Amino acid sequence: MPDILPTTPTPEAVRPAWPAVFAALLVGAGVTFGVMRAFTPPPPPPDAVVTVDRSSPVVTAIRDLSRLQTAEYHMERVIQRKESQKRLFGLIQADDAILLVAAADVSAGVDLSQLKDSDITVDWEKKSARIRLPAPEVFEARLDSKRTVVHSRETDLLATRKETLESKARAEAEKQLREAARKAGILERARSGAKKTVESLVRSLGYTQVDVTFVGD
Repeated sequence: MPDILPTTPTPEAVRPAWPAVFAALLVGAGVTFGVMRAFTPPPPPPDAVVTVDRSSPVVTAIRDLSRLQTAEYHMERVIQRKESQKRLFGLIQADDAILLVAAADVSAGVDLSQLKDSDITVDWEKKSARIRLPAPEVFEARLDSKRTVVHSRETDLLATRKETLESKARAEAEKQLREAARKAGILERARSGAKKTVESLVRSLGYTQVDVTFVGD
């Protein structure tokens, strides 16, 4: 049996996380309207570009989204792990091995808690806003307990069965599935989703020209 399944997700395997994004947007928008009533900054001088302060509705609304998850892939992989043990003064090698079929949901997005005040500038007279978001990242690879199973477990007669072998195989599965998701384009999808979500939110505050970039661009 090959030890690696294809890493490119099928259409059924890739599920955009728009329900989570839409829920986060609704929460952010609800908070935004309340903040707009409480914090209405005086209009700046004509043609002035202002770096917004901590009480700005734009900063508050975006930070309220917090951990903005905008992409999720379902990935599968076969993990084979073996630990060799020497017996009879090193003359014989005995193996303790496991074959794990792992499935996981890998999520990615933007951690908006890293957003700095200097990353957002607005020109209220021109109804324009510029936002620089943190670079997208893989948040986690959550193993699906129902679909992650030990396919086989073999311990040679002279080998000692290691109870930690399965946990090591699971940790290796998470690591490999995260990397497989990166190669399959999850960060690009997360980037696109985050840009659209933030643009939509800032436009709801009355800005018509919104430029969203990312750290490192």
